[in-house]
Amino acid sequence: MAYTPLGAQQPQQQRAWVKESIRVFRENFFFNKFTGKGDNSIVQMVTELKRTEKGDRAMIGLVQEMRGSGIVGDNDIAGRRESLESDWVEIHTDQLRNGVTSKGRVDDQRSVFDFRTEARDKLAYWRAKTAEDLMILTASGISYQYNTDGSVRSVGAQDDPHSLEFAADVTAPTSGRHFAFDGSSLVGGDTTAVTTGFVPKYGMIVDAMAEARTRGIKPLNLGGKEHMVYLCHPKTFARLKKDADFRDAIVTGGVRGEQNPIFTGATVTMDGLIIHTNTRVFNTAGAASGSKWGADGTVDGTRSLLMGCQAIGYADLWGSAQWYEGKEDDDAKNVISIAMYFGLLKPRFASRFDNDTVQDFGVMALDLTL
Repeated sequence: MAYTPLGAQQPQQQRAWVKESIRVFRENFFFNKFTGKGDNSIVQMVTELKRTEKGDRAMIGLVQEMRGSGIVGDNDIAGRRESLESDWVEIHTDQLRNGVTSKGRVDDQRSVFDFRTEARDKLAYWRAKTAEDLMILTASGISYQYNTDGSVRSVGAQDDPHSLEFAADVTAPTSGRHFAFDGSSLVGGDTTAVTTGFVPKYGMIVDAMAEARTRGIKPLNLGGKEHMVYLCHPKTFARLKKDADFRDAIVTGGVRGEQNPIFTGATVTMDGLIIHTNTRVFNTAGAASGSKWGADGTVDGTRSLLMGCQAIGYADLWGSAQWYEGKEDDDAKNVISIAMYFGLLKPRFASRFDNDTVQDFGVMALDLTL
């Protein structure tokens, strides 16, 4: 059992201590602004179960567009009506919990920190960070065995996210949704081919947007305008800002003043692309040499995500976190824990834009050097 002796952690008890703790830099739950229950959301939240022959399941579906050309003139339509085709995928769900226990009432008395306040704050942040990490890994097609910096996750037998029910549903980017930018043009995605010359430029945005539309990724409809979201590492955006064509496009054609929360903190290009940065975008900075990208596994890379509607399916069956507060050891120790019951899935459906092959539905992966 790991206890939290906040009082014992004060190196000099005789000094006066400020009750507020210093909090490290945090990014709030990034995907909040992208999450909604409708199909005009990057993260489609499923809170209701659909009944199947195997019980109640969290399901998300796609009704395909009609393909026929129609019946000409006065020709009889009887027996020639087109059927609507639908596909369904299941979002598996599981519980994930964490908690802390105080050292005891003596330590609580000595400590200037309030155990309950600190515990609830840290656990709430743990929940947001964990959900965000797993969402990015899911959309990127990276196993939960890894952290978002490419390092191998250090876990025990009972706290391994890779054992979650939905962890096995994480799939690598499909062939029609996986690209890289070699510094001059889009090429097929292949992490072993990435070199230090795979630097983003404005032309990459233009080509990627055209590729996404051509392949049927549905843009978001915001205020009557169509947009897609490009999620990249801050270092990727820094490289973009050094590109003269990108700077010119932002100065002359950037969109400003949009009211939708999705625009908060974003840069919007003249192509309707909303650019967001996040330090948790997958990269290989934490991977061991030889396990990174490039022909010899020594090139640090990053996987940006170009996202449209329904890029991620998110089942949140409880609707909010479940908190538990109690006592242990004859009421001497405080216990606080948090639990969430959820599931994640990157939906894949047969795409008529890719010869009816199964493809990632709403997200495109773009590999670059970090």
